[in-house]
Parts: sequence; C-alpha cells; structure tokens
Amino acid sequence: MAVKKQSFGKLSDGTEVFLYTIINEKGESVSVTEYGASVVAINIRDRERNLRDIALGCSCAADYEEQTACLGGVPGRHANRIGKGRFVLNGEEYSLAVNNGPNHLHGGPTGFHRRVWYGKVVDDDSVVFSRLSTDGEEGYPGNLMVSVKYTFTNKGRLVIRYKALADRDTVVNLTNHTYFNLNGHDSGSVNGQYLHIWADSFTENDSDCLPTGRVVSLDSEEGKAMDFREDRTIGEKIEEDNIHLKNGSGYDHNYILENRKDGLAARAYSKESGICMECYTTQPGVQFYTGNFLSTSNIRGKDGANYQDRDGFCLETQHFPNAMACPQFPSVVLKAGELYKEKTEYLFSVME
Repeated sequence: MAVKKQSFGKLSDGTEVFLYTIINEKGESVSVTEYGASVVAINIRDRERNLRDIALGCSCAADYEEQTACLGGVPGRHANRIGKGRFVLNGEEYSLAVNNGPNHLHGGPTGFHRRVWYGKVVDDDSVVFSRLSTDGEEGYPGNLMVSVKYTFTNKGRLVIRYKALADRDTVVNLTNHTYFNLNGHDSGSVNGQYLHIWADSFTENDSDCLPTGRVVSLDSEEGKAMDFREDRTIGEKIEEDNIHLKNGSGYDHNYILENRKDGLAARAYSKESGICMECYTTQPGVQFYTGNFLSTSNIRGKDGANYQDRDGFCLETQHFPNAMACPQFPSVVLKAGELYKEKTEYLFSVME
C-alpha cells in the first residue's frame, strides 16, 4: 500500500489544491482531493484484470469549481434538502440559502463540497480531510469541527468515516456524492447495470424532490416501480408512468434501510465489466440517484468525457432529507459536545 500526493491545480482565487491517491497491492487505487473532500477516481480491476475508473470526475481543481453536480463531494453541513431553507432548533428559527427550487440543498451554494479541506496522510492506506465550519457559515449555528477519513484496502474496500463535533446544538447530515458507473466513468448510460437495495419502503417526495413525511411501501401499487428488493437493471422501470419517478425526474429517492444484514444497504453490478460493488453503512437511509441532470451541470469530465444524464448513479448513505420538518424521521440534531460518527463502506469485487 502507498499514498501518493500531487498538485491538483489552482482554484480561481489562486489556492493550490492537492490530490491524494491510495494504491493497493493489486494496483487498484482511489484518488481524493482537498476540494470538497471529493472522490476523483476509483480504479478497479474488471473481469479481464484490466483497470477501469468507475467514478465520474474532473481532471483538475478548477474544473471541480465550475461543475454543479457535487461530483464525488462531501456535501454539508446538511446533505440533501431542507424545505424552504428553514428549520427550528431549540425554539429558534434558522434561515438558510434557497438554492434548489424553493429548498436548501447540500449545505447551500458554498456547502462543504465547495470548500477546501485540509488533507493529511495518516497511514499507508488512509487520508483524512478536516475543516472548521464556523458559527453562522451558510446560516448554520455553532462552530463545527468535521473530518472525513478515506481508507482503501488490499481487499478492494473503500471505507469512509465521518466525524463531527460542535460547540452549540446544530444539524448535521453528511454523505458522499460519488457517481458510479461500473463499466467505466466514460462508458455511457448506467441503465443496464443491476441494483439491489435492502429496503421495503422509501420517503415520498413532492414535485420539488422534497420528502413530505409520508413513507411509501414497496409492496404498494405505487411503489412497484421503485422496488429494488430483487436484482434488476436500473433502467428497467425508470421511464414508467409513475408519480414518484416523475417527481424525481428518474430515481432521486431516500430508501429506508430497515432490512440491512450486517450493514449491507445495496449491491450493484455490471455483467459487462464483471465489477460488483456492495455498500455497507451505519446510516438509516440511502439516496438512490440516477444522475438525472448531469448533462446540464457544467462538467468537463476526465479524459474529455462528456457526461450525459444517467451516465452515473449515486448511493448517498444519509439521514433522511427534510428531517427537521418531519419529527418521525431519525433526528439530524447534533447536540453540543456530542460526537457525530458514521461510516460507509464500498466493497469492490469481480463476478466471474
């Protein structure tokens, strides 16, 4: 194992950003950058033992600064949506930027995925990114010290550990927004790739993709198009006449992970490449998103790639969106002095 550090270029304000590549004994690697604590590349061996980069991304920091798809980033302080950019905490109402229709998304216009983190190699297989989010940043209360640790092992396991500590009660919901394509980042649509999600229900979205508080069973008639409890292709039902798919412009929904076994939340695989990815998490939900707006996200892709809608999919492990307005959802409140601690793992293997 080894970690290689190199310049990833400069941002518009002249700040130099670095890239860290963790390489295992099989020659597989994961590259992560200080800009947004973002995953830039995941090189995995396919059925023929050839390396394929299965993470959508850009070639330099400046391109990450321009794109609007949150490619590989760690959004926060609160990932996903908060209705109308408002929440009440300890009797006080907080107003956040509205940057996604009528709602607040991914921590605001300059959420964590648009900040430069401090990177540090901590072992021959791990990099930690950390930053201080100050009181009032993007409207959130309290100083929050946050870190994200990436570990990539010889067994092809990418482990992401999140920690945060605040000096005032605040809200925190961290995730990773990597877009995966198990045939390679520049190979086109993911509609033919297979997915299984260990969930019996999901949270209903309104027409602005904001959870209403209602939970929909996958056993219901309206839930059939959303059901991934048996392996099926991502694209099999994505064009069906279903209100939930219409509201998300495809899949962009929070699945409730009540049926995890040993933390297993989802599994995806490609018959073409043979690459299989299992997702394990301590979090109660996973946002399955099919990259429905990639073509309009101002992305200059790696290797000259021109990403189109549904060229990648995300499995964003998380607490539920809009939880502050839905008290029946798991809480996203982090009390002062309490440690926020979550973990997600992506295990890569080959199906022969």
